[in-house]
Amino acid sequence: MKIAKNFYWEMGHRLPNHNGLCKNLHGHSYKMRVELEGQLNENKMLIDYYDLSKIANKVIEPFDHAFLCEKEDKLVLDFLQQNGFKTLLFHCSSTVENITYYMLDLLAEELRSYSNIEKITVRIYETSDVYAEASLKV
Repeated sequence: MKIAKNFYWEMGHRLPNHNGLCKNLHGHSYKMRVELEGQLNENKMLIDYYDLSKIANKVIEPFDHAFLCEKEDKLVLDFLQQNGFKTLLFHCSSTVENITYYMLDLLAEELRSYSNIEKITVRIYETSDVYAEASLKV
């Protein structure tokens, strides 16, 4: 069985080492589609959508209305911290590909306790027509 649910958040970022427009401060309305595959449990569900929402919203909350800042981007990081803006430090370039891998890892960590879930797929839309997708067998 496969199920899916979509989640949304707003977030700013920049790609400081990029040669194009994404070097500038900007933001996106992100959409994350979480797909789960596996066997139905005793309640004939893969997972209760309420439980999936609690897990996904816990993962998304630090990102929502934050600026995702690369640890090495001292110029922007200093400005954000000095002015008290919601900032989330990121270990690498804040591309949608890296954000997707990161979210997949966080969700997998939370969902490992569900023994009937066999595969997690995360698709993150940075814009309405641009996305990255990654999967993980659990």
